Amino acid sequence: MSMNSIPTKDQIKVVPKVMLHDHLDGGLRPQTIIDIAQEIGYTALPTHDAAELATWFREACDSGSLVRYLETFSHTIAVMQRKEDIVRVAKECALDLARDGVVYAEVRGAPELFTQNGLSMSDVVEATLEGYELGMNEAKAEGFTIVVRSLLCGMRQNKKSQEVAELVVKYRDKGVVGFDIAGPEDGFPPSDQKDTFDYLRKENAHFTIHAGEAYGLPSIWEAIQLCGAERLGHGVRIIDDIDFSGPEPKLGPLASYVRDRRIPLELCPTSNIQTGAAASYAEHPIGALAKLRFRVTLNTDNRLMSQTSLSFEMEEAVKAFNWDFAELQRITINAMKSAFIPYQERLQIIDTIIKPGYAKVSSAS
Repeated sequence: MSMNSIPTKDQIKVVPKVMLHDHLDGGLRPQTIIDIAQEIGYTALPTHDAAELATWFREACDSGSLVRYLETFSHTIAVMQRKEDIVRVAKECALDLARDGVVYAEVRGAPELFTQNGLSMSDVVEATLEGYELGMNEAKAEGFTIVVRSLLCGMRQNKKSQEVAELVVKYRDKGVVGFDIAGPEDGFPPSDQKDTFDYLRKENAHFTIHAGEAYGLPSIWEAIQLCGAERLGHGVRIIDDIDFSGPEPKLGPLASYVRDRRIPLELCPTSNIQTGAAASYAEHPIGALAKLRFRVTLNTDNRLMSQTSLSFEMEEAVKAFNWDFAELQRITINAMKSAFIPYQERLQIIDTIIKPGYAKVSSAS
């Protein structure tokens, strides 16, 4: 076999992967939700059977509405209000990603969501980092190599982004590598938080912005041109600025800028299908955007809500677009190049883990 071969499901499971867009409170194990809910007396879960709960989350998120999709988080947030529970969820996140072949991940969460029972936002950040460290160590004991770093989110509809941004700077040498804003796009443009983004730039801090998911090109333009986003969380609607009616696709000025500047797109196809941004995997813009050589990356968004993994996303992309090992490696290196860790660390993972890993799996009979 070679890099031009189409990988099997078993091969996809073991190739090195890189994740840039994964929400901590969207990736809990169903049994963990049930366990913690019983410990704290939380009675709002629709079921206490783990398999049924997993199905409920998936079906509740298949509505085609981002607003309805976001409502499911009330359950996961409810069971992440104690330090020990945040530590557990973060540890299990790192371990689950490692078992799926992920070698580097940036996992994001909004500290303000987990302060209902008295934790400070600093407490939340520290508990999260502790959990990732425990998970990385457990993964190592199982024979896996993974680096997990934290992105801190401000919520668009609230007024705490500046506090969160200051935590990014405070903890940037302890495992926090960047900032993001999340929550409903429509009605909450990224420019509302412009002062915070100006602060982050002054502090030489990294940030990505959720844009171009539920809302279109204006949110992408604002995220990049007004706020200075280094990456686009989703960014799938950039496809709206490409004309496919002629013999060759014609890029509009914003799409050209995004491609020419190599601005990474944190694409999450299964999630986009659930929220109505794409009708099916085969129709998802990631295929066309990859072919046009945008800086495409492949991600899960919320593993619980989408009942997905990065292996599953790769499997679906291979089926939909006939991607071979070379394309999967390119997407993976795109993500690693776009990570918010120092250049030398990125290069080391590419040269010592990703490229050798793909070479080994693709050459196996």
